[in-house]
Amino acid sequence: MNFHEIRFPANLSFGSVGGPERRTDVVTLASGHEERNSPWAHSRRRYDAGVGLRSLDDIAVLIAFFEARRGQLYGFRWKDWADYKSCKPSETLRHDDQVIARGDGATRSFQLTRRYRSGEGTYIRPIQKPVAGTVRAAIQGDELREGIDYTVDTARGLLTFSEPPLAQSVISAGYEFDVPVRFDSDRILTSVASFQAGEAPDVPVVEVRI
Repeated sequence: MNFHEIRFPANLSFGSVGGPERRTDVVTLASGHEERNSPWAHSRRRYDAGVGLRSLDDIAVLIAFFEARRGQLYGFRWKDWADYKSCKPSETLRHDDQVIARGDGATRSFQLTRRYRSGEGTYIRPIQKPVAGTVRAAIQGDELREGIDYTVDTARGLLTFSEPPLAQSVISAGYEFDVPVRFDSDRILTSVASFQAGEAPDVPVVEVRI
């Protein structure tokens, strides 16, 4: 896949607008009742990178980043300031933030995940772009040491232990993460005059499947 393991400047994504979207097919029956179905197992996020720009220097950085990605050709990392931790944004990461799996005595590698819960509804999101140096992992609540007890594949979000966790042991992790995205347009339209008047360019960014 065409992807560059580089993050869009975090100071420019701060203040951007966006978030998750779902696709739901709604069929209205003759009786007036509805049947609803979703072809997507996972949500997809969209953002507008232009909203976070505050100066002409910011536009210069954006254009350089856009050209280096060849427009839509190469994906990149994006920090979603509203949702970038395994815990709440105001909290400190812990090794037991998220239960990601249970051991079976044979498997050594596990996908990082984040659980979203409201009422009886739960959604488990695969986390594929953890931030290097932020991942903390534990088995049965005992925190382990990265590089000794486990390694992290920051390009795929895989946690690999040196020894398979015992069957039914609880595997947990805490981490920061980015969203894999690409530009959703092959052009950026900027106007110095309009930007100085307070109008930011429209720079759509969309999440990509890894």
